[in-house]
Amino acid sequence: MTPSPQTPTIEAAPTPQVQMIDVILQSLDDAKAEQTVAIDITGKSSLSDHMVVTSGRSHRHVGAVADQVARALREAGFGKPRIEGLPHCDWVLVDSGDVIVHIFRPEVREFYNIEKMWAADFAADAQ
Repeated sequence: MTPSPQTPTIEAAPTPQVQMIDVILQSLDDAKAEQTVAIDITGKSSLSDHMVVTSGRSHRHVGAVADQVARALREAGFGKPRIEGLPHCDWVLVDSGDVIVHIFRPEVREFYNIEKMWAADFAADAQ
């Protein structure tokens, strides 16, 4: 039996666009990054929309986590991020535009404690 010309066709709903922050968080989880904190800095900074702070267990792990995040972003179609700090791997910054990822060795993360600074409510201070 063939459908008549008046039979309505059902179209598939469009799939939601993959968000950069989700790709990054999944990549960090896959790489076994530790103590990952995602901070929404929309309105607090014109630099980006999100900041992610995480730790690697050693110099080698920090470098591997950064490489995995960069690879995941490229494979998801977000292009190649800018990466700083790879030679020493104490603190590696992965700048993908909308999301900035800081990957620290635990001692260095404790010293700088940047997530505390960015988690503060700057909007209340500006009034």
